[in-house]
Amino acid sequence: MQFPVTITIGNSNILLHTITEFAGLFVGFRYYLFLKRKRGDIIAPPNRLSIIIGATLGAFIGSRLIGGLENPAGLVQSENILFYFYSNKTILGGLLGGLIGVELVKKIIHEETASGDLFTYPIILALIVGRLGCFSMGIYEETYGLPTNLPWGMHLGDSYYRHPVALYEIIFLILLWMALIKIEKKYTLQNGARFKLFMIAYCFFRFILDFIKPHYTFSIGLSTIQITALPGLMYYYRYIIHPKQLLQY
Repeated sequence: MQFPVTITIGNSNILLHTITEFAGLFVGFRYYLFLKRKRGDIIAPPNRLSIIIGATLGAFIGSRLIGGLENPAGLVQSENILFYFYSNKTILGGLLGGLIGVELVKKIIHEETASGDLFTYPIILALIVGRLGCFSMGIYEETYGLPTNLPWGMHLGDSYYRHPVALYEIIFLILLWMALIKIEKKYTLQNGARFKLFMIAYCFFRFILDFIKPHYTFSIGLSTIQITALPGLMYYYRYIIHPKQLLQY
């Protein structure tokens, strides 16, 4: 496989990553609509629309803000700071930014019902499709791993065998999806518990994953992504310490 992977359409070569970015958003939203029709929605349509708008704006701001802070040296050297932030993005920042956006909107519209469960599986699906595109970029996007001697190390566009961290994340997301389904079959969960479990698992996974990725490391030994993951885990600390609070009795 030659990186980055491109698709030829007519006389144009289009990055597979560009296609999967849009495809991930499309299939994720279509799956959300499917689940909404199939399972119904306990939140009134006007409030749900407000929540979606809050999630979208929050995710956009959060993904660009954290993405721009991943490489402080690059940020300082950039000629246009706003464009630098716009051109850099990260999923974890988007998820946490979306969470903040939703919570702010819910306070404004006085909606107290947990709203994340309906988004959980569509988000996972969108992430899986999107990470296929990240893998297709090899070392030409900052979603590759450190060199490794492990037998599954891959050439991603240079002379090193590297951790295919995008594939690791795809495998993790598939296993997480399966685990959530199994948990829901075994236990009766509180409304919103599915999304909380997803966010806890994803924040923890990204914190661990960054130890095998090249990145700017602060004096405390952590990257921007790892520092970002910690407040996410702290936000859900009560459920980490007392997971039975997620169950409905």
